[in-house]
Amino acid sequence: MTPAPAQRLRALLDGDGCVVMPCCFDALSARLVERAGFPLTFMSGFSVAAARAALPDTGLLTVTEMLDQGRSICEAVQIPVIGDGDTGHGNPLNVRRTVQQFARSGFAGIMLEDQLAPKRCGHTGVKEVVGRDEALARIRAAVAARAEGADLVIVARTDARSALAASHGEAAALEEALWRLNAFADLGADVLFLEAARSEAELRRFCREVPGWRMANMLEGGITPLLPPTVLGEMGIRLAAYPLTLLSCAAAAMQDALKALQAGQTPERMLAFAELRELVGFDRYDAQLGS
Repeated sequence: MTPAPAQRLRALLDGDGCVVMPCCFDALSARLVERAGFPLTFMSGFSVAAARAALPDTGLLTVTEMLDQGRSICEAVQIPVIGDGDTGHGNPLNVRRTVQQFARSGFAGIMLEDQLAPKRCGHTGVKEVVGRDEALARIRAAVAARAEGADLVIVARTDARSALAASHGEAAALEEALWRLNAFADLGADVLFLEAARSEAELRRFCREVPGWRMANMLEGGITPLLPPTVLGEMGIRLAAYPLTLLSCAAAAMQDALKALQAGQTPERMLAFAELRELVGFDRYDAQLGS
């Protein structure tokens, strides 16, 4: 019997070094991640909002839309998929139901954060996080749902480093972020995620002071410095997410293709029709049909 998605993800996390985790936005991008040999992927909320609705990552997509996208992604691949659960979409009972729905949709894990709803991308000027009690209540509800059978790897994220810097100062904001991550770990969160660390030194402190599996965002043009996976692994980061790499590259490639078409040319770089046909399963379909 094939292990459940969460079991496969935990087995992967039990290894050594830093795992590169390209983030997907639809079933095709997830399949490309899998075919390239990566052992897991993450459904990026920013990328889904952009690709599905051409909207900013500011909480505009509903949980129903995210689940619909997630089911397509999970059905298209065999590798574990972590889903972006945003703030859990409401109070602790909403969080519990969100976790249950993500588990039923085929995800291996869910990321939950402590921003005040509506949330926004952590690298675009986060202004507010909820108080400690509410932040802890969200993770407590997720852990309870897991204990009741919604088996997911829980990724607990804090945006306190960004949200509190202006009002509390840079040092105090980092202290609060680390306090929250330790509290999330104590409650039973599996993976801890300090969003928008400002420096390698902050990431190293995060690894020294927060137990368990740790995750970092490597966003090109973002707030956190881009570090090689070898460096991240040496400091203790287990997952390195690349949230917008595929979306940004895809958008750039489509823009180049459109410019070529406007000039009356055929785009220079594109998959051959036979390769695209095979990627989406035409050959497998015909073989199963016996034609």
